[in-house]
Amino acid sequence: MNRLFVAYKPSGIGSNLFLSKLKRKYKTKKAGFSGTLDPFAKGVLLIGIGSYTKLFRFLDKTPKVYRATLWLGAKSDSLDTEMIEEVDILKESDEADVLNVIKSLQGELEYEPPIFSAKRIEGQRAYDLARAGKEFTLNKIRSTIYETKLISYCHPFVTFEATVSEGTYIRSLGLIAANRLGVKYGSLSALERLNEGQFKYCDEKPLDIKKSLNIAQNFYHGESDNLKYGRVLALDDLEIKEDGYYWLDSGSFISIINVANKDVNYELGRIEC
Repeated sequence: MNRLFVAYKPSGIGSNLFLSKLKRKYKTKKAGFSGTLDPFAKGVLLIGIGSYTKLFRFLDKTPKVYRATLWLGAKSDSLDTEMIEEVDILKESDEADVLNVIKSLQGELEYEPPIFSAKRIEGQRAYDLARAGKEFTLNKIRSTIYETKLISYCHPFVTFEATVSEGTYIRSLGLIAANRLGVKYGSLSALERLNEGQFKYCDEKPLDIKKSLNIAQNFYHGESDNLKYGRVLALDDLEIKEDGYYWLDSGSFISIINVANKDVNYELGRIEC
């Protein structure tokens, strides 16, 4: 069975364990997800079953939208409620100042990712090293913050939404916002992914893969059996001849090809749909 759909992962469960539950639900052994959500976070998780697991890198998954609640004054190495060490009692901020700080996050940001992240350090996950008490340094990363919205401010909690590029750490955004408010510590008390690109939760309804791809459709004007049997394709038989990735529609299946230096190669030869 091939299926592509959006699931909603609750908080308190890791993405892999949640996927195991979905495998049992749909009675399949081959399934995967795109864009890990850790146990603390909840929200949209894009799921592929069968051969559709191969499609993730060709899907329109950005920008991503998150809703987060920042707890001002809460100190936590994990930048969430998992490892709260202490909480400073703070004077309430002016809501206009909070709004300005949330808006100031928009644009290009360079920052250090959380030490409790999935970044790899010499083959090991940063969060594994952090939990083991080992010292290490993470290189700064750059993210694009396309839009931010202040949803509410009920001191000491600031709820905001952020539309961001792939790989953005919302926990770090929360800490940056706290620091810009003149607060030393800030951790998230809630984190939810609302969508990945065009993908939003809709009761796990199957998605149309032809409408989900972020690469252009090309058209093959040669013998249809060439596609059916995965034979070599000639550049002259393609409508679009420029270099790039394309998908070809064969009715009951699609093929993804790569055109490079006048050569045509199959990236994914036959994906039933």
